[in-house]
Amino acid sequence: MWHNSEIMPLILNIETGTEVCSVALSRSGRLISLRENSRERNHAQELGIYIKDLFEENQIDADDLDAVAVGMGPGSYTGLRIGVSMAKGICYGANIPLIAVSSLRSMVRVALEEYEAGLLDIDALDTASFCPMIDARRMEVYTQLFNSKVEELSGVKAEIIDNESFLQYADGREFVIFGNGAAKCVESLSHLNLKYWDVQPSARGMVTESFEMFNQKQFVDTAYFEPFYLKDFLINKSTKKFF
Repeated sequence: MWHNSEIMPLILNIETGTEVCSVALSRSGRLISLRENSRERNHAQELGIYIKDLFEENQIDADDLDAVAVGMGPGSYTGLRIGVSMAKGICYGANIPLIAVSSLRSMVRVALEEYEAGLLDIDALDTASFCPMIDARRMEVYTQLFNSKVEELSGVKAEIIDNESFLQYADGREFVIFGNGAAKCVESLSHLNLKYWDVQPSARGMVTESFEMFNQKQFVDTAYFEPFYLKDFLINKSTKKFF
């Protein structure tokens, strides 16, 4: 039975939806330990090693956890499956709940942490728009817009980026893009007051989200939960006429 730990829940956070394999242990919404690498290697092997390292470092095991949170995507089909399978296995074994965190939302949390640390230069935080981008293919990215309070300004989309993208934001307000799909979009978005920052998906960005969702008991069904792949069927249709 999962613990009644609304005040100080111990949560294992897992993010494997891109080339980054990342695991974070958090207590009461604060990061305790982190293991990750940004080199695309073998998530299936590394994930188990990272979790074992965190458990040994903090002298705990799965039975001490109150929940497992997993990055739900969008992202790589294979990467997401690996993370979700591991998360489900731990939840079943320890009889604890599963939390699904938006990978795009957690990236915004990382960007805001870097702003607070003085690493990300934003002149007017309150009016800035945050646009995390996960690489899809060619000039396509998985994305969603947020404000500085991590409130949603749009739904999740598979967006093909060109020089007409996000025209409604070409009003001088800062438009912050980041993620492994952002660099290729810089030139096409020159009509915006663009800020590009090298922020990748990380389990550390899940810590605040998973804590809030735990206290609100926003759990998913461990047996039936599936990652949010956002594959080809959501590609935006072009409005341009060719004939």
